[in-house]
Amino acid sequence: MTVTRVVSLDDAEALARLVSANRDYLAPWSPLQDDAYYTVGGQREVLTRQLAAYDRGAMFPLAILDSDGAVAGSINLNSVIRGAFQSASLGYWVSESRAGRGLASAAVADVTELAFGELGLHRLDAATLLHNTPSQRVLLRNGFRPFAVAESYIKIAGRWQDHILFQLLSPGGTTRLSPRSRRLLSPGHDSAPTLPPGRRGERGRRRTSGPGGVARAG
Repeated sequence: MTVTRVVSLDDAEALARLVSANRDYLAPWSPLQDDAYYTVGGQREVLTRQLAAYDRGAMFPLAILDSDGAVAGSINLNSVIRGAFQSASLGYWVSESRAGRGLASAAVADVTELAFGELGLHRLDAATLLHNTPSQRVLLRNGFRPFAVAESYIKIAGRWQDHILFQLLSPGGTTRLSPRSRRLLSPGHDSAPTLPPGRRGERGRRRTSGPGGVARAG
């Protein structure tokens, strides 16, 4: 069952309540925002920009829904690039009150199906802070694999911070985890994602930005 849908301007009130209630929870994983961002008007401005980009095919902004259909977070395909690249960047967050229920994992599964099915993309990437283990596990469960560390990649919580870069190729690619790796990274296992040899400290090129551009806890 799908847990996502394209956002609409009617979501502004629900999102304003949600980002306000989760302001402290999301702060360590998010770019700084001014007070207007947490208002209905501020969220309507965000949605207006997102839907304009959606109309151009530059991004796909989606709401994450809980079991009763209420908005529980957001997940976006950002920086959609066509041509020879056929790639996009994934970012998401889920409300603290709905964390740990599998919503983020289900939403990422929805979006990867959209990306590699209807949209015909070849590659997805995502970035997490080095210590954001919950979001790393969400990505790993959906077949993403870490491939580099990007130094001072995105300005989060007011300072430039290093990120682990993940990617997933369309079916037939080489990034899906083996059964053994899936067991090692299953819930309750202590293993952390390990970067391929020789790629630690590699500087990546920034391709995600703005709200929803970074994989966060949830």
